[in-house]
Amino acid sequence: MAEITAEKFAQRAFDCDLINSHQLESIWGEFGSRDVPLEQFTALMVRRELLTNFQVDRIVEGKRDGYFYGNYKVLYMVGAGTFARVYRALHRDTKRDRAVKVLRRRYADDPVTTEQFLREARMVMPLRHPNIVPVYEVLDENRRPFMVMDFVEGQNLRDFIKVRKQLDLDVSLRLLADILAGLHYALSKGVTHRDMKLSNVLITSHGRAKLVDFGLAAISADMSEEAIAAAPNPRSIDYAGLERVTGVRKNDKRSDIYFAGAILYHMLAGRPPLFETRDRIKRLSIARFRDVPPLGQLVPELPNYVIAFCNRAMDLKPERRFQTPGEMLDELNHVMKRLKAGDPGVFVPDQDAAQQADPDDVSSMNDSPVELEGDERTVLLVESRVSMQDTIRNALKKRGYRVLIFGNPQRALQRFEDHLDADPLADCVIFSAGELGDAAVDAFNEFGRAEHTRHLPAILLVRRNNPDQARRAQTGERRIVLPLDLRVKELRAKLLQLLREEEATSSENS
Repeated sequence: MAEITAEKFAQRAFDCDLINSHQLESIWGEFGSRDVPLEQFTALMVRRELLTNFQVDRIVEGKRDGYFYGNYKVLYMVGAGTFARVYRALHRDTKRDRAVKVLRRRYADDPVTTEQFLREARMVMPLRHPNIVPVYEVLDENRRPFMVMDFVEGQNLRDFIKVRKQLDLDVSLRLLADILAGLHYALSKGVTHRDMKLSNVLITSHGRAKLVDFGLAAISADMSEEAIAAAPNPRSIDYAGLERVTGVRKNDKRSDIYFAGAILYHMLAGRPPLFETRDRIKRLSIARFRDVPPLGQLVPELPNYVIAFCNRAMDLKPERRFQTPGEMLDELNHVMKRLKAGDPGVFVPDQDAAQQADPDDVSSMNDSPVELEGDERTVLLVESRVSMQDTIRNALKKRGYRVLIFGNPQRALQRFEDHLDADPLADCVIFSAGELGDAAVDAFNEFGRAEHTRHLPAILLVRRNNPDQARRAQTGERRIVLPLDLRVKELRAKLLQLLREEEATSSENS
């Protein structure tokens, strides 16, 4: 800083329109001389809030631009990414606090990238929602495109987690609710995010989440690996990788669902579900998406319905994910109510996706118990939807049954194999094909063929509008198919009938 004098520094600040003559005269008057050390002069300017340290450093370095973007005076840099830099700024006249996002100079000379930047900003401008950072202006001055947004006091979710390592369950779910509310609103306006990640979620000083940096353009899944590797803008490579693995078209709204689930996973586990690498080709790897460590192994104390919820969001089969942010938010509210009610959800730790129930499935589940017909009997339910898990479990528990729950048919079968040297895991198994589809039918058939389970009663629940599943089912004396929309009394009657027939047969054989 000693390379220039205080007087020369003051002239540069004046020439850059950062201070006016009245302010300068006030500073000189306080010193009583213009022959003062530069360090003392700049320290007073900063203390008086006439300049910021960011501005001081640029003036000393001899930089003549970058102090204003439109009517906004830059105070300091908030953050920098590969694509753009973000500054905190004040409006010249209104003094309103804003964030100004400026395209990096190396991209500003590229008309394609510039147009992408401006298009994304204009796309978000109409969005006004408490969980989305609003964009107020989009300008291109002197070949430096920039957008003006709300300045959010706080930090991004990546830094928020870095400090805390791992978030509490209730905090994680509340932040996810904010994220999904923003995504739901944006989708209602025809906009998907396309760049969901921790750094694009801002946490306010009041602990609320706001979405920023919607990424409409970015990289397409059908680009070659060579083209992706050479792309100047690396944003949304993870989206391209996911959509390659799952075989969906670019801009599928369910891709946002997957990465919202990945954010929840990271908040709960304190680590990302996908291994991190700067290598763009490795980020496209199928193994990266398939080799996700089970959340239940990393955080075994989580309720199984929370694990099931997260895993459904991150299911690699898009049709088994939540189909919209609104659907995911509805199910999240159900999960949060269940957690608030104190449900520990510890029947059987499940590592698979849970899905939302149809309101008309297995209707009238509120019958009052008359007798504990299920006393000392265990039923294992294979159902991927949290709401249906709750409905069936609660109805059977009222009648005295112990209910075990799995969201993955194959894991349910594996648990029976694990119990070969002990009593059977359950007295009857109910397979629900409502969302599991053919996977439930195949497991039902395999259960009936296996030597160690074929003697156990089993029920397959199928939708009436899918007769193919019922035809594929290999039924038997104690293996039956029932419609999903049957009343609870009918389900209980069939269940009790199967159990009594099995008990009678076992008694005769003994």
